[in-house]
Amino acid sequence: MKSTNEYLIPFVGLKLGKHQFEFKIERTFFDAFSFDEYVSCDIAVEVVLDKKTTLLEINFKHKGTVNVPCDLTGELFDLPIKGKIRLVVQFGDTFNNDNDELLILPHGEFQIDLSQYIYEMIVLSVPQKRIHPGVKDGTLQNGTLEKLKELEVKAVKEEKKEEIDPRWDKLKQLLTDK
Repeated sequence: MKSTNEYLIPFVGLKLGKHQFEFKIERTFFDAFSFDEYVSCDIAVEVVLDKKTTLLEINFKHKGTVNVPCDLTGELFDLPIKGKIRLVVQFGDTFNNDNDELLILPHGEFQIDLSQYIYEMIVLSVPQKRIHPGVKDGTLQNGTLEKLKELEVKAVKEEKKEEIDPRWDKLKQLLTDK
């Protein structure tokens, strides 16, 4: 992943308090991560950085659509997504990003790259199973759906219950009479 200056936030020059940043995420953003599951996307990301004396609190929020193929029909559709995450940035001796909600930066750092967090937030907000809304409500007419309905397993007719030999009933009573 190539680091771009667009998502680098220099926090050293900022005053204490809240600062808001907005980003528009499109397909080229995911190309930098070599991620090609989305045909296109239009996502608005809002970042609120709250600078305090000893740490930074960063709240990410996104809302938009990604154009993906349906898992059942293969038809492309716009899937609405939204989500939010929170990140606390503290300062220490060495860089540490082992925890999802806590980032430790070395004392000499003066900027933070938000691109990885934006990428993870968006990718994790897209459901694993993507179904076209027309499939759910029955309005989508597609050859794939017609073929699936044609090959659907029909309800199995109930078989007539065979009469149980009365000798078995006597044997079962032996087990329950104890």
